[in-house]
Amino acid sequence: MTEQDVEIFLAVVRWGSISAAAEAMFITQPAVSRHIRELEQELGCPLVRRSKGRRHIELTEQGERFIATARKWRELWRETRELAAGEQKTQLRLISVGSVSTYLLPPVFKSFLQQNDGCTICFNYQHSLEAYRCMDRGEADLALISDDMYLKGIETVPAFREPMVLLTPKQAGYAEELHPSELDPRLEIRLPWNPEYDLWHDFWFNPSIRPRATLDQMSLLEDFFSWGDSWAVMPLSAARSIARTQDVVFNRLHDGPPARIIYYLLGRASQRGIAFRFLDCLRRELENYPEIDCML
Repeated sequence: MTEQDVEIFLAVVRWGSISAAAEAMFITQPAVSRHIRELEQELGCPLVRRSKGRRHIELTEQGERFIATARKWRELWRETRELAAGEQKTQLRLISVGSVSTYLLPPVFKSFLQQNDGCTICFNYQHSLEAYRCMDRGEADLALISDDMYLKGIETVPAFREPMVLLTPKQAGYAEELHPSELDPRLEIRLPWNPEYDLWHDFWFNPSIRPRATLDQMSLLEDFFSWGDSWAVMPLSAARSIARTQDVVFNRLHDGPPARIIYYLLGRASQRGIAFRFLDCLRRELENYPEIDCML
């Protein structure tokens, strides 16, 4: 098994087809297929289901299981090269839900790296469920999630609690205090914050009425506020960040949704020392938000 075999397999997984992986790696499709076959021969099992006319690859059960192993091999090869070059550094492997990483973590990254000169960060955005899976596979040291669940061997610990607030464009002229019954759900910019928010939302708004936009990327949220009458309910940290660049106002919302709790995850393979140093930087950043209840 060579490093190139593993890299090509992971490229096929990432891009979803032999042709796309070949284009991304600047090699021919037959070369990609040859490396996959050689990998299968060495492992003694099929990794990819083959059938004529299939445009996208489908992994076998063994192929799905091999993804985590391939990533570990890639990381070991990288560490070996760094060790040979005398550049070995401690790496924090971090996962976070999008709203936390987009609006809260950038200054935390900066302070962590400034205070830990011998450390690097490998960051990935994931939804809560996938974050649990990554932690279970030993692919991350620390995760910040919004939807808590139970998974054997994974510690789920409350990190902070922040209020959900209503944000509206200043030009729309919404009242300073509003009740959910006064909001038009057809003008909403909705995001999937957590299950508790979904329950609150379905209680006050008819689920059959579609919002103006349903987003899964926090970075898109700001652009939609250029539509003069849109509204959105969001965590305080996200609202504060948007208010720095957009002409928006915070409206008091009576009978609003419950505060959102963000949890951190630690797994069996976590480097706890470096994880707790990062959490300490997060704690100090949260001191800038007196409305947020920090539990770190």
